[in-house]
Amino acid sequence: MFKFGVDTFIWSEDFSEKDLDLIDRAKELGFEVLDIAIAHPEKFPTEKVKEKIDKVGIEVVTSTTLSKDTNLVSPDASVRKNGVKSLKKLVDINIEIGSGILGGVNYAAWGYLTGKPRTLDEWKWSVESMKEAAAYARDRGDLVIAVEPVNRFETHFLNIAEDAVAYCRDVGTGNVKVHLDSFHMIREELSFSDAVKVCGKDYLGYVHVCESNRGIPGTGLVPWKEFFTALKNINYTGPLVIESFDPGFEELNGMCAIWRKFAETGEELAVRGLKNLKEIEKNL
Repeated sequence: MFKFGVDTFIWSEDFSEKDLDLIDRAKELGFEVLDIAIAHPEKFPTEKVKEKIDKVGIEVVTSTTLSKDTNLVSPDASVRKNGVKSLKKLVDINIEIGSGILGGVNYAAWGYLTGKPRTLDEWKWSVESMKEAAAYARDRGDLVIAVEPVNRFETHFLNIAEDAVAYCRDVGTGNVKVHLDSFHMIREELSFSDAVKVCGKDYLGYVHVCESNRGIPGTGLVPWKEFFTALKNINYTGPLVIESFDPGFEELNGMCAIWRKFAETGEELAVRGLKNLKEIEKNL
């Protein structure tokens, strides 16, 4: 049986103390895992989140994105240093709240595009920075840093599973794995099965189950049966998390290009998606 989860982005674009009840809500709706999207680690209410998680009893993971000020592929060494510092702060948060996964665009600034393919220098800068952050995570506890290949309009650095696996291997710390997201996969991969197989059990660390248009999972073009079969074939046992965004968001919508509603609320989208995905799994 797959372990389905939901991302806090369906409710809030900047998780803060006012959103603590979302931890209860996720469990009430039947999700086994909650992905807390951490937009601003410097003001994240770590202690209160930990208290709530312990009280509710739900598995929690996190995801994040780096910014122009924490960009691991910046030519400016001081910016890369800030990026490592931010990742270490995120590691601390994850360890303290009991999360086993830090996913997302955590290897370069989200939305940073140079207008040309990545360079060898950029690869070296990011790998070296991630090595430091991942070694810190390994020393602190049992935490996977999962790097998410995203589509060409959001990064020029990692777009496909094959490159993400190469990145994990070059970092070489053993706790850096791949975060696959079906929204991005349908734009960049040639085959869902092959992408999963390239990662294998050794390198696939996390999965987001998002529809081709970021709408209700199970209503679009993602080949769910193929995807789920491939995940079962490698014995993937991690979370499968639904992520989407509300068109009312201010900070995220320009990047995610969410201009219309796919359901009356983000919660409705996630609940209907959960029902669809469970049905697909049942019929494999």
